[in-house]
Amino acid sequence: MLERLQPQPADALLALIKLHEADSRPDKIDLGVGVYRSAVGATPVFGAIKAAERRLLETQDSKAYLGPEGDMAFVEALMPWVFGTDANYRGRMAGMQTPGGTGAVRLAAALAAKAGAKRVYLGVPSWPNHRQIFDDLGLETATFPHATADGEADITALLSAIGEAGPESCVLLHACCHNPTGIEYSGAQWARIARALSKSPALPILDLAYHGLGAGMEEDAAGMRGVLAAVPQALLAYSCDKNFGLYRDRVGALYMLAANGARIDTLVSNANALARAAWSMPPDHGAAAARLVLGDEALTADWQLELAGMRARMGEMRALLAAADNQVPGLGLAAIGRGQGLFAMLPLNADQIAALRHDHGVYMAGSGRINVAGLTQENAPRFITALANVAARGG
Repeated sequence: MLERLQPQPADALLALIKLHEADSRPDKIDLGVGVYRSAVGATPVFGAIKAAERRLLETQDSKAYLGPEGDMAFVEALMPWVFGTDANYRGRMAGMQTPGGTGAVRLAAALAAKAGAKRVYLGVPSWPNHRQIFDDLGLETATFPHATADGEADITALLSAIGEAGPESCVLLHACCHNPTGIEYSGAQWARIARALSKSPALPILDLAYHGLGAGMEEDAAGMRGVLAAVPQALLAYSCDKNFGLYRDRVGALYMLAANGARIDTLVSNANALARAAWSMPPDHGAAAARLVLGDEALTADWQLELAGMRARMGEMRALLAAADNQVPGLGLAAIGRGQGLFAMLPLNADQIAALRHDHGVYMAGSGRINVAGLTQENAPRFITALANVAARGG
């Protein structure tokens, strides 16, 4: 039976990691891997998480199963940060822990498919795994452009997609820090999105993977909260992998908003059944550490300071690129300064991206996506010079 399987293409980003590791040049630059990097190139463990882990080591008295819903104290501790301290959905909201934000997106899509969804409207470019998940579940993907040529969000294309979406459709939105473009919807645009979705039969699926890495915890959630306040039902996939630095611990949550309180128990029972069939129980350690951070005022303050430092560093790198717009005309570097989060896109062709790697030791995704946290005050000028070199050659 297994002989019938056909080879699948290697994951391009994983292949890029191996190429970077094999490169012996001391001044090589890694802009491919989608994790936060400090000014010295490290992906640190948050101090608040370290303190929580020490507490876990001393006090945790069992490693027994949690159940498919996971650590519900963690799920509930997140809610004020996600939905606001004054949010009141009158029994229409429930949540559960998932293995990372990917698990939350997968569970949201599976739940929608079980409820009869046939199609997902998705702005492109998007995180590549979005489409892989939808394809694997047998959901059709309908695409629309996320951004215009001048580096702004294409609100016209999104509103057109929402207007087209029918009762067997979902509309997936990045809640903040768009991956891979970094291009955000403005507050006024989010208000238009909320109004359009309130009139649409489509189910909104919101992916909040980088909460706190954009403008701030409240600012990053504001547009998403407006949508939830306007629609009768929605699914929200949340990741703690980035904003708690818990990448390898896989910490996420799925929140479900039902049309009325009578339906929420049905949503939860179906989500639990799907989770049980997929991963049975989510991992405990990372969620338990995040729960301890959220339950301790001092640790919460430390966590927020660390997040603020990350935002400031990424803002500095974006500003450096934007200031070099005149040095590399035609690449839209000025627009990068208006973006948020880890990622930005450069309009480079395959030959130019290969030249950056071969000639300059700059490693980036073949799509043109860069991780701005891979830049530092020291290597950014060299990266800009390399960009100017390949741009002048035109590939």
